[in-house]
Amino acid sequence: MKGIMIQGTASDVGKSLIVTTLCRILSNEGVRVTPFKSQNMSNNSYVTSDGNEIGRAQGIQAEAARIEPSVWMNPILLKPRSAQDAEIVYLGKAIETLSGSGYRDHFYEKGLAVIKESLQQLATEYDVVVIEGAGSPVEINLKDRELVNMKVAELADIPVVLVADIDRGGVFASIVGTLDLLEPNERERVVGVIINKFRGDLSLFEDGIQWLEEKTGVPVLGVLPFVENHMIDGEDSLSIRTQFSYPKKGTLDIAVIHLPFISNYSDLEPFLYEEDVTIRWVKNSSEFGQPDAIILPGTKSTISDMQNLRDKQLDILIKKHVANGGFIVGICGGYQILGEELIDKEGRDTNIPNYKVKGLGMIPATTTFYQDKETNQVNAQYHKATGLPAFQGLEGYEIHLGKTTVSKGGIPFLTFANGEDDGYFGNDGHIIGTYLHHLFHNDEWRNHWLNMIRKKKGLPVQEIKSISEYKDKRFNILANEMKSHIKWDLMKKLIHQWGSK
Repeated sequence: MKGIMIQGTASDVGKSLIVTTLCRILSNEGVRVTPFKSQNMSNNSYVTSDGNEIGRAQGIQAEAARIEPSVWMNPILLKPRSAQDAEIVYLGKAIETLSGSGYRDHFYEKGLAVIKESLQQLATEYDVVVIEGAGSPVEINLKDRELVNMKVAELADIPVVLVADIDRGGVFASIVGTLDLLEPNERERVVGVIINKFRGDLSLFEDGIQWLEEKTGVPVLGVLPFVENHMIDGEDSLSIRTQFSYPKKGTLDIAVIHLPFISNYSDLEPFLYEEDVTIRWVKNSSEFGQPDAIILPGTKSTISDMQNLRDKQLDILIKKHVANGGFIVGICGGYQILGEELIDKEGRDTNIPNYKVKGLGMIPATTTFYQDKETNQVNAQYHKATGLPAFQGLEGYEIHLGKTTVSKGGIPFLTFANGEDDGYFGNDGHIIGTYLHHLFHNDEWRNHWLNMIRKKKGLPVQEIKSISEYKDKRFNILANEMKSHIKWDLMKKLIHQWGSK
């Protein structure tokens, strides 16, 4: 298999976006291309069509490549559950929870084997692989048992391009320092450098490019401009700051409660396309303000995050908001928090069997946590008792621990294609809870919900926006932009001729 690996001088330098864009460039040229990331650490995940869980970034990269996402594109996903422990998702299924040291001591050989297997599988299906690294390849304390950077490039036997973020400063030191800390055989694999997030007049940086090439002997393959509000889904907490920091003042103010163990924040990204909507992250009561609506997102540790709300007295403000007629939507863990009680029957959420805590009490429901996790792609309709318009069916996915039981008399929000009811619909839609991730990616529903808020504020309703069409166009815009700023012919040569000399 031919390919290229994108490594970075640090986290959040733009590796995921560059891999996504390279996948679309190659796809546009008729290449059968696939993304790959050996090991991801993120609570922002993606459910494949066969009900398996991979990193969100690899799911989006597969979409950019116009192929079906699979577990072979991200065989290991680590989902943090605390400051010390992470759940291991292995080939799409959660298998155990380990500490960092436990993972390094007991999982390395198994991880190495599944990475080899995954690369072999992808080689049978695709012509080119675009691999994403993680963090920096020169974390000296981790290098002896790393599974994400140079070891993967060696297994795949492909060249490496190093990406540095000039916007954060220190770009020369980060590039030279990274190259100097690589082992000689690793250093030989680095065939180019990309400088990302450049602002200003590129002509003023030409001397810097010349200095880098003379100092390192590595060509600068391109200098990419800073892309404001690129709207391509991210994968970790650093991406939240990048994606949602774009200044936008809309007439609709939506407060998202920033839970410490937030997961699947990509549920919120469609609001970036709504011109009159402002998304605000609220961590503390001082940031709460007077929102038009609140969203409680998913979480990897529901009980811990419920207690965090109470400690910060955000629970009081949320209840007051709803009592005054405000809108609230809880998704997955957020839905569980809206209920009356949370019971950790098997210690799956807290490691304490039969641990109980009160929820916000806005939905007449109890959630009980069991050992097994639900991961499914879902088709659904509005429950007939909601009285909602008969739109097209909704699509999304479930990734959750726990079963939520709504008391008799409570109106479910959705009916899944398998006949099961989901969620809660109360106060004529002012209170909604659901396990359906990507609820707001359904254009008709998002438009209906926002129009309810607009009407309450005395604002005119708006037409439906197609996010999927806009997103596909965005892939192409980014591909054309990136292609114009890199030495594409040289990069293709590096991909196809590596190892042939």
